[in-house]
Amino acid sequence: MVVAALLLFLAGFAALIEPPVAHEVTALIKAVPTWLQQLHDHHSALGRLEDRYHIVSRVKQALSSQGASGVVGGLLGAGKTVLNALTSLVIVIIVTLYLMAGLPAIKRFCLRFVAASKRGRAQEITEEILNRTGRFLLGNIATSAIAGLATFAWCWAVSVPYPAALGVFVALMDLVPIVGSTLAGVIVSLVALSVSLLIAGLTAGFYTAFRLAEDYLIMPRAMKYAVDVHPIVTIVGVLVGGALLGIIGALVAIPVAVAIGIILDEYVFTRTDAS
Repeated sequence: MVVAALLLFLAGFAALIEPPVAHEVTALIKAVPTWLQQLHDHHSALGRLEDRYHIVSRVKQALSSQGASGVVGGLLGAGKTVLNALTSLVIVIIVTLYLMAGLPAIKRFCLRFVAASKRGRAQEITEEILNRTGRFLLGNIATSAIAGLATFAWCWAVSVPYPAALGVFVALMDLVPIVGSTLAGVIVSLVALSVSLLIAGLTAGFYTAFRLAEDYLIMPRAMKYAVDVHPIVTIVGVLVGGALLGIIGALVAIPVAVAIGIILDEYVFTRTDAS
């Protein structure tokens, strides 16, 4: 079910972004001859920029200094980066699916290191940690869905093109803590430039306000109900995890805080409260 849902989501996202990408690429190809003509027209905006900054000669000079091998090497480097990113994504998905399928066997193996007399309680604590981690992931998906819906509503209201595709894109980027929603807001604001500078500025302001609301209102409250962690612990945990280990640290900060809280309640606070 998880694999089928993931494939359906990716297929839907591809169906959403294919028309705008094809349209913009076609428009770019058709616009290139017009831009070249305007570069040689001294009365056009591009022509005046060419007269002042000599853009064409600078580009030719840069290409000649690098040579054909430099250009080819840059293209190959960009292709290698994209290929590495796609390969890493596929590996992560495959390993995740294997871990999901083999989780019961992994739990049984790890619990064998616990004494038989305490194994039952250890298993209950392990299940509680995993259940709360699952609820944390669902809460994270819920906040990302809110970000996507808010983006769709804003873009539709101010006539920014492709609101559905941008909403799904923002929802995906919002899953990445710390930098995901900020980067998505910058990209949507750049797309809003196609409408007007005023709309782009308003869009940037909207994302700034939404980011603050998400970080200090939506996410902490969602985590409070999902994993029973205080909002302050959520904020501090994400900040500390991000500062120590970057994106990975921010991702695992709240599940680690949940696990530590459960272990402290079970093995430390029960003894201190009783003494």
